[in-house]
Amino acid sequence: MVQINSVTDYAVDDGIAVITLDYPPVNALSVAVMEGLYYGFERALAEPGVKAVVLVCAGRTFIAGADIKNINNPDARPTVDFFELQRRIEESAKPTIAAIHGTALGGGLEVAMTLHYRIAVPSARFGLPEVKLGLLPGGGGTQRLTRLVGARSALDMMTIGDPIDTAQALAIGLIDEIVPEGSLRAAGVDFARRIVAQGSPLKRIREIDDKVAADRGKAELFADYRRTNAKRLRNLDAAEKIIQCIESAIEAPTFDDGIATERALFQTVVGSDQSKALLHNFFAERQAAKIADVPADTPLLPVDKVAIIGAGTMGRGIALAFLNAGFPVTLVETAQEALSKAVAAMRASYDGQVKRGKLTAAAVEAIMARLNPTTVIADVADADLVIEAVFEDMALKKTLFAQLSGVTKPGAILASNTSYLDIDEMALASGRPGQVIGMHFFSPANIMRLLEVVRGAQTAPSVIATVMKLAAKLGKVPVLSRVCHGFIGNRMTRLRRESAERLALAGAAPAAVDRVLYEFGFPMGPFATSDMAGLDVGWSAATSTGMTAKEVLCEAGRFGQKNKAGYYDYDDQRNRSPSPVAETLIRNLAAKLGVAQQQFDKADMLELLLFPSINEGAKILEEGIAQRASDIDVVWVNGYGFPAYRGGPMYWADRVGLDRVLARVEDLHRLYGDWIVPSDLLKRLVREGRTFAEACP
Repeated sequence: MVQINSVTDYAVDDGIAVITLDYPPVNALSVAVMEGLYYGFERALAEPGVKAVVLVCAGRTFIAGADIKNINNPDARPTVDFFELQRRIEESAKPTIAAIHGTALGGGLEVAMTLHYRIAVPSARFGLPEVKLGLLPGGGGTQRLTRLVGARSALDMMTIGDPIDTAQALAIGLIDEIVPEGSLRAAGVDFARRIVAQGSPLKRIREIDDKVAADRGKAELFADYRRTNAKRLRNLDAAEKIIQCIESAIEAPTFDDGIATERALFQTVVGSDQSKALLHNFFAERQAAKIADVPADTPLLPVDKVAIIGAGTMGRGIALAFLNAGFPVTLVETAQEALSKAVAAMRASYDGQVKRGKLTAAAVEAIMARLNPTTVIADVADADLVIEAVFEDMALKKTLFAQLSGVTKPGAILASNTSYLDIDEMALASGRPGQVIGMHFFSPANIMRLLEVVRGAQTAPSVIATVMKLAAKLGKVPVLSRVCHGFIGNRMTRLRRESAERLALAGAAPAAVDRVLYEFGFPMGPFATSDMAGLDVGWSAATSTGMTAKEVLCEAGRFGQKNKAGYYDYDDQRNRSPSPVAETLIRNLAAKLGVAQQQFDKADMLELLLFPSINEGAKILEEGIAQRASDIDVVWVNGYGFPAYRGGPMYWADRVGLDRVLARVEDLHRLYGDWIVPSDLLKRLVREGRTFAEACP
């Protein structure tokens, strides 16, 4: 074996050259990897005795993409040209084979598609996820993938960005063969020998035309895709540019013309505002897992069995999340009827996935076999983690935590799914406050990525570290919060909700308010969200004062989608339309309260809706509730629908200018008094000319 450079080994096995990359942890396309590829292939293609070349990677994965830290760093460019490397490999007269395990993502898959053949083990995964960073595949990926798998599969892979498995990759033609786990190098050499022995023609993807020819001249294919996926692709610059690249792959006269289009469009997205924001989110999610006073080597507690108390919507969702991650789950409910209903709903959720081809019936049975539904709370005795998801009532929760102290084993973690209430009160009621923590899931809990982890005053470091690590097993993004009413997300959302009501009372139609946030990038505005949740949630006719829009609407029997009347009117399919009745009720309330009517433009409404929440975010940082500004961004992007391509509220505020935010907050303070008080941190940062990112990293 010969060492090409510090990360690349080269060996010849009876006429088959094997180039092995070893650049932990994920063989990213660094300068060293690029140079190793270049000089390794140069040597293999020049040696007369070499009949074919196999590329394989050591460690846990094939090339998992580019080194993201260096995407916008011109000083970190390889000394060899990536496109020249691709040209040399693709034009080789010797067969080249990529032997893939782990993940072949981004630039890694672009390298693999430059080789003539691709084989993979069953556990491998493949993808071009650049769209998630506001980018498009810029190394020929849009052109080669389209030629290899056809326009429709290429559209899904690149505009969604999620990886596919080996079986799907084989089905669409991305790879040529699946080989057994654990023998990839030998399988690669054997495959190469077969290709040589058979004299098989080299599969240069740039020359493959059958699938693009089949799609050529079908403009409706792209029009239909844009229309069908309009909601998902809304406002995403990179996704639209990817579609244009795929159109070029189909319609351009030559492969090189398509490549020219890809390179030109790549330059329009690299370094763009959207890409910078999405890169911010990428690194922010990883930074959120780091806790200043909980070292990375903090011992973790074992979590093998989980119990959920409360089988309502949240309890069921949390149970599904743990079942999906492979955990056995005990689900506790007080009444058998409610428990049976919950289990039926969970099975129906899985049955829907079977119908969509996401799961097999056998897989569903295996998952449901891990569920232990019970009405006996003592059945949680062997659980390592118990999560309560009962009604948001402090007295009820304190009683439950005191009860859990007597039925759970001493080392068990006791968690609350509360979205507002004081974790420390529950912890004291338990008698073992070091084991108590908040785990605030977001509905639907089996789908939403965010998990707010709330540390109490006495929560043990090992409990914090365990729950933060556990979140990753559930596919969640954890963000640590200290205790306050509403924690990070809901505390800030209250300001936006109240701002929306003030706008409505002052003359802005609910639909106009919602439209501003929808056009900004939120999936829906606060009034549509309230209608969907139910206006009567938390409302009581006995205590209603008729002094807020929500109370007035509830008093008029308008509860939202559930009875087709809320801030909006709804038809039988729950399609909403502006409601003259609701607007009249709100105007009458404004007259009763003496609220002057005004005209608002969209820019004014956006600032009034978001700046108060940003000011509250600054207070959350002042008080040490959140560790860093980017943690707040992670919460809002993953739990509250803040558009990821804008980076999150604190990142966006830095871009808008904190002086502008402060000026509007001070105006609101003069107008509304102590409803909103400018944050001391915000004022200080404006004086110093600094940003949240600089002051609270």
